[in-house]
Amino acid sequence: MALDGITEAEAANELMRLARQIRRHNKLYHAEDAPEISDAEYDALVRRNAELEEAFPHLVRPDSPSQEVGHEVAASPLSKVRHEVRMMSLDNAFSDEEVEDFVARVRRFLRLDADEPVVFTAEDKIDGLSCSLRYEDGRLVRAATRGDGQVGEDVTPNVAHIADIPQQLTGDNIPDVFEIRGEVFMAKADFLALNTAQEEAGGKIFANPRNAAAGSLRQKDASVTAKRPLRFFAHGWGAASEVPGTTQMGVMQQIADWGVPISSALIRCKSVEAMLDHYRLIGRDRAGMRYDIDGVVYKVDRLDWQQRLGFVAKAPRWAMAHKFPAEKAETVVEQIDIQVGRTGKLTPVGRLAPVLVGGVTVTNVTLHNRDEIERLGVRPGDRVVIQRAGDVIPQVVENLTREDKRDPFPFPDHCPECGSEAVAEEGEVDVRCTGGLICPAQRTERLKHFVSRAALDIEGLGEKTIDEFFGKGWLESPADIFRLKDRREDILALEGWQDKSVDNLLASVEAKRQPDAARLLFGLGIRHIGAVTARDIMKGLGDIHRLPDVAARLHAYRTENPQGASEAISPFKARMAETAKEMLGGADGIGWAVGEALADFFHEEHNREVWADLIGAQPGEGVVNPPPYVVETQESRVSGKTVVFTGKLETMSRDEAKAQAERLGAKAAGSVSAKTDLLVAGPGAGSKMKKAEELGIEIIDEAGWAAIVAEAG
Repeated sequence: MALDGITEAEAANELMRLARQIRRHNKLYHAEDAPEISDAEYDALVRRNAELEEAFPHLVRPDSPSQEVGHEVAASPLSKVRHEVRMMSLDNAFSDEEVEDFVARVRRFLRLDADEPVVFTAEDKIDGLSCSLRYEDGRLVRAATRGDGQVGEDVTPNVAHIADIPQQLTGDNIPDVFEIRGEVFMAKADFLALNTAQEEAGGKIFANPRNAAAGSLRQKDASVTAKRPLRFFAHGWGAASEVPGTTQMGVMQQIADWGVPISSALIRCKSVEAMLDHYRLIGRDRAGMRYDIDGVVYKVDRLDWQQRLGFVAKAPRWAMAHKFPAEKAETVVEQIDIQVGRTGKLTPVGRLAPVLVGGVTVTNVTLHNRDEIERLGVRPGDRVVIQRAGDVIPQVVENLTREDKRDPFPFPDHCPECGSEAVAEEGEVDVRCTGGLICPAQRTERLKHFVSRAALDIEGLGEKTIDEFFGKGWLESPADIFRLKDRREDILALEGWQDKSVDNLLASVEAKRQPDAARLLFGLGIRHIGAVTARDIMKGLGDIHRLPDVAARLHAYRTENPQGASEAISPFKARMAETAKEMLGGADGIGWAVGEALADFFHEEHNREVWADLIGAQPGEGVVNPPPYVVETQESRVSGKTVVFTGKLETMSRDEAKAQAERLGAKAAGSVSAKTDLLVAGPGAGSKMKKAEELGIEIIDEAGWAAIVAEAG
């Protein structure tokens, strides 16, 4: 769905689904080396997630793919290794315009003059397995996979069999400690030869060179790795006692001088045009290259600028991966199924005749909603074009047989799970089941959401377990989770459960008796209350027990101040948003939809019963007892304070200054008020500085701010 036509509710639901999908595919790709979709299809999911988060920043989830790198290390015979310096991922670009925007963002952040050049390196992005090589006094002491970026797997014995990776660096300027990072990969010809040998021996056939490389490296028995033709290219570095250079290119050339291979396609580019020319050149040669690549990586060449640019979430601001476009394919829609989500949304899914696109077999495609089916005119039996390009979620882009005479698809007006009426609310395109918690699909999905990693994070209560317990009538509402201790013997009698697994589950449940209030609120699945909004609400309220009273007052306000018949909806929304924000203690990120959602949720009697059973009106009355919400901040002189920047900043951009304030645990505000604690004033400071003086607010210059930053380390 186009972003200009999507509602907050639709965005929140789609972000939830994307988080689950991407986490699953991350696990399959990074932890199990068994991806089910192509890189391009995965990139499309990630890109859609990024677009939605940019359009709805208050809906960003704590389990968002934009906050995570790779996937946590799954159960493995290999030892776990914690990286001294986190192994980051990269943000992606899929068009020339996005590369231009990336360069422009770098220039704005660094506040560079129009005539000051910015040099980037550009190199091919190898489709392999990320690996970090730690050298001490030039000797290889440890090799580890990326894992989730913080913890990977120790593959030191295995890389000893990769000829490209020297056990001892040679040459000059070798630091005491230096971690070389790059990609372990398998050349195309070697991959084909390996699969031929595997087939003849009756062994595992690998889907692609990346899977073959990952499976070969992550072997418990290093002798297996020794038989596999693995290669390595360096593309960067991690922990280092000393960095032997001042530019990306300089350090990479030094790494090559030490005897570690780097890409022959690595060059310096002094303009956007040069970057895009190199991208097109590599793209033209892609099919004939001896190894698989999926794009080109650009990095700011100057290391001091890289340090200033820093990182955002899981990726550096100073680097970007420019991905190659994916493909299209024709296939047949064999049937259309209707899935019911946690919020009751009926989502049509097209079941396809299997089609190979980019080396991966595709069998399903989302059709989004009733309107999209009508727009495409899609029906079972239609021949369609499937697009898996980088700028959209995999979808049907064309119906080749829509003019054929067949009846249109009858979108249901009743829920396929519980038979309740299914309707679309005014102004929405989504059709939703009205059954609420009487609908099995919604009840189980809400319970799964409640225990999910981003909510209460209760280990041991996976989807299958919740389905089983729900089927036996043990779980009807979230509060029932905390009564499972009374069913220990019943659980123990089930197949697959032992004393230890039951005790672990019950201990995990008991550990959440005093949950984080924001996670608890998010876990209830109230419409429009995403993880970020839940945190904003709790920052404003402090005590979750105050929420029902606030919701009742919001409902009363809405009843007393209805939207006028001749009034445009935007003024009403603005008033509702302001009222909700005020009642919620001035919480940031609160819109009219949040106020409406809270009013609706607590006005429904069953929801109030669920709340009373789970949380209670006062601390200690429910089965859980969330403590007062306290925001943890980094220790610094400005932790917990509100900082305003004004005037011209000479050594950094305004964005960079705000980023520094946030890293120090401060809130960067745009205007001066009685709540402002500190004003950082550069040359040309005007009305803000005058108002700060009138209010007696502390005022410092840019050098004073730099001292605060340096003091915090």
